[in-house]
Amino acid sequence: MGLLSKLKKAIDIDKHSSSSPPRTPDRPARPTPSTAAPPIPPKPASASPATENKTLFQTFEWHTPSQPPAPHETHAPNSHYARLTRLLPGLAALGITSIWLPPGCKANDPQGNGYDCYDLWDLGEFDQKWARSTKWGSREELRALMARAKELGVECIWDAVLNHKTAGDATDEAWAVEVDGEDRRVEICEPKVIEAWLRYEFPGRQREGMKYSGFKWRAEHFNGIDWDQRAQRKALYKLIDDPARSPKPAPGQQQQAGQRLAKMAGMGKAVPTRRPGKGWAEDVDDLHGNYDYLLFANVDYAHPDVRAEVTRWGEWMVHDTGVDGFRLDAVQHFSFAFTRDWIRKIQAASHAAHSGKDAFIVGEIWTNEVARITGWLDVVGAGVYAYDSPLLYNFSRISEDVRRRSPNADLRTILRDSLLECRPQSAVTLVTNHDTQPGQASFTPVDAGLKSLFYAFILLRQEGYPCVFWGDMYGTQGPEAEARACTIPNGRGGKRHLLPDLVLARKLFAYGAQRDYFDAMSCIGWTRAGAADRPGCAVVISIGPAVTKEGLDSWTAKKMGVGARMGEVWVDVLAEEGERPEVVIGADGGGLFSCRGGGVAVFVRKGAVGVEQFPVRGGGGDV
Repeated sequence: MGLLSKLKKAIDIDKHSSSSPPRTPDRPARPTPSTAAPPIPPKPASASPATENKTLFQTFEWHTPSQPPAPHETHAPNSHYARLTRLLPGLAALGITSIWLPPGCKANDPQGNGYDCYDLWDLGEFDQKWARSTKWGSREELRALMARAKELGVECIWDAVLNHKTAGDATDEAWAVEVDGEDRRVEICEPKVIEAWLRYEFPGRQREGMKYSGFKWRAEHFNGIDWDQRAQRKALYKLIDDPARSPKPAPGQQQQAGQRLAKMAGMGKAVPTRRPGKGWAEDVDDLHGNYDYLLFANVDYAHPDVRAEVTRWGEWMVHDTGVDGFRLDAVQHFSFAFTRDWIRKIQAASHAAHSGKDAFIVGEIWTNEVARITGWLDVVGAGVYAYDSPLLYNFSRISEDVRRRSPNADLRTILRDSLLECRPQSAVTLVTNHDTQPGQASFTPVDAGLKSLFYAFILLRQEGYPCVFWGDMYGTQGPEAEARACTIPNGRGGKRHLLPDLVLARKLFAYGAQRDYFDAMSCIGWTRAGAADRPGCAVVISIGPAVTKEGLDSWTAKKMGVGARMGEVWVDVLAEEGERPEVVIGADGGGLFSCRGGGVAVFVRKGAVGVEQFPVRGGGGDV
């Protein structure tokens, strides 16, 4: 029985499968099922051309190799910056409009990824911490990379690690109390003096007259640390004012008030009394009572000199280095108010340096509770983005349900409680990144075969600013290395990589009004109406089985309206040329669009500009 004949019997959401493939050019079309949807009005003509879709590309994974220049050299062919410079033209041709650069400030270790930040002002220019370059390359190579990006119209987004510093050059004494790791508001010892690595001299820059900034960090500029050098003890230390010189708390009175508030809130124990003076920032995430401290030496943004120094650095990055925006690491761990003020000053710097253009700012908050993300966004102001980690967790949940063959696997829940659902204008969407790849503390499993579905979801829809991960485009290395994701059989015994095709499809076809068909657990679809100068598309994704019980290929189909003319032919650009399923548009402006079980299909009008570029061969280049 053919696919269309089977669909005549399709009534409920579980009857979307068939063992027969859809019509291809050498297979005659069959009549439209009698159960066709009501007529769909033709799409309205758009009077204005569309702005090209934006796509962000994360240019690294946790184990990305790099061979930076030796201390006496400025360039090396196998540094990561040099590699990116070679790859940029191919990425730009696919539709990558901005690149998320790794944290390229000097780290504690020559091969440190940069999240162990030592000197913000050293971008691979000064011989300190056993190297001149950073892991990623030299300042000169960074300058060449950014110049090439500018030529190609690709924006550069800098990964800024502002929450902490590491590897001070000398120890400094500080008053401190140990706190409970589960509730950082609770002090578990009397105040004492500790010795911590909190003196930053920056000898490499010092030899050049403290180039760029004369600021030297001391204990007074931090409010937390996890190591007492004198006692050789690892603990969570909150740095405080000298108790002899600071106001003393009135524990009895404040404890009673805390107990009353706790009872009113239905809590089982009293809210701990806050020590007056120096301590944790109050305007941070409230996980663990107070989530100011994350790791290493925690920066204290209550100190005016610290606020001024980090703001100057951000302005310098815009004016001198020429970055187009920032990815802010671990934003739930440092003052929301400081972040808001910092962003305002960065925007002013960007307007001055880039002819009035806003800087792109995205904050990282890993949580499955979208309210924690929107709470931060509400403080820092409009125009700022955040990563949609709840959406990524939805991808993982669905993926794991499919792997376990759970009856709960349901694509209709893909948006549930995500930032894309409640605040799409602020969502940077992603499928994987360096924190969630295998082997990481925040590892989030997503089946490599299903990633093509989820990439189609973030790349071809109207909402969100999608981010493509280096590891999915080129593969990852390290102890749990993975090959590139989104691969399918090519029909010749090999495999094809679909991710470049999906990125290019976003550039060429994902425009115009969107209509959703989220009406089945195992299969959803949507259409884009197109614009005056851009064609639209019809997308179908399926988590159904790839083969039937009889061992035949399983196909999923969905009736969707595209507002096209009757008789117009649409083809799946993800299929191999010559094997592309075709859909003939009916009198109602719609058609029956199909894809393989566990797969994705992207249909566009046959003959539309750009169709000839598919399938993409060698998209993104080889590393």
